[in-house]
Parts: sequence; structure tokens; C-alpha cells
Amino acid sequence: MDLGLLYSGGKDSTLAALLLADFYDVTLVTAHFGVTDDWKNARDTAEATGFDFEAVELDHDAAVTAVERMVEDGYPRNGIQHVHLHALETVAAMGFDAIADGTRRDDRVPTVSRAQAQSLEDRHDIDYIVPLSGFGRGAVDRLVAATLDVESGPSDEIRKADYEAELRTLLAREHGAETIDEVFPAHEQTYVTGFTERR
Repeated sequence: MDLGLLYSGGKDSTLAALLLADFYDVTLVTAHFGVTDDWKNARDTAEATGFDFEAVELDHDAAVTAVERMVEDGYPRNGIQHVHLHALETVAAMGFDAIADGTRRDDRVPTVSRAQAQSLEDRHDIDYIVPLSGFGRGAVDRLVAATLDVESGPSDEIRKADYEAELRTLLAREHGAETIDEVFPAHEQTYVTGFTERR
């Protein structure tokens, strides 16, 4: 069965791919808006870990709506949530038997409710799988440390291919660079470069 995994190149989505690979033919799918070429970072990680890869361009209006929500809220949560749901809808329409993402049990954003998941499955005749939904951050970090080589650091410094990089770029264009610090709290992100030698 073919599965499209919404993929950022970070530790959570890479671990999700590894957990699913025994049961599905996994394709890592990076959704982007064509604003930057950060999606290529995910392609590089896919090559380093041996997974098939596709990039899919999302509707630019979804990014514009997300940025405006972030400015209105003064926080990125609702904007990122909006983009994530749009990305899942887009990947669900790509012809896979199942789709997945790397959200953990303790993620605050993005999240997908049971009703949203059921609707996605019913409308697209697919399975929606969240392999890390029973894992907290500590468990994920321990599994990742034993399996993957990972770069980590401040979000604005680390290579990545998630929605945030492009949303930051649009936010700066539309509302000024100073708005980025007003909207996005400082946080760490990860980027997978390959497997550990212990694997």
C-alpha cells in the first residue's frame, strides 16, 4: 500500500517514516508554497534516509490567510494549523492509499481532531495515520538519538522544510521583519542528516 507522509526533514516526521516503512511503501511529501526553496532540504534528507520523495505546491492563498491570522493573533498557532489542514487535504488528493504526519501526542500545533481525521478519510477514501500519537517528546528523542543524526538549533538558524520558513518570509514581506519576533516565540527545531552509525 502506498502512503504519503507529510514531511519536513525533521526528527518527528523522519521517525514516523521509519515506523511506517515496514507496512507501507512510504513517500515523503513536502508541501510548500513556492516562496523559498527550503523544500529542497527535505529532499536531501529523503535521499540520505533512502525514502522516495515528492514536493507538492500548496495554494498560495492558504499562506496569505495563515499570515494574516498570525498577525491578528500575535502568535503562529492558528496560522500553522490552517496550513497543516490544507496540506493534509492536498496530500490526500494525490492518490495514496493512506496519508500520515509526524505529530506527537504532546504537540500543541498542529493537531487534527477525531472529527477532522474521520472527515478526511471519508471524503478521500484513504486512511489517515498518526504513528507518533502515542509518543511524547521524551520517547521520540530517545528513539531518534539511537537512530538518526540530527542537527538542532534555533528555528531561524536550522535548515528545515516545514511551513514555518515560508510563513516567516511572507510575514516579513507583508508586515516587516520585526513582526517575525513579535509573532514567533523562540524555539528549537531539528533537521535530520542521516542515520547514526549504531543503527
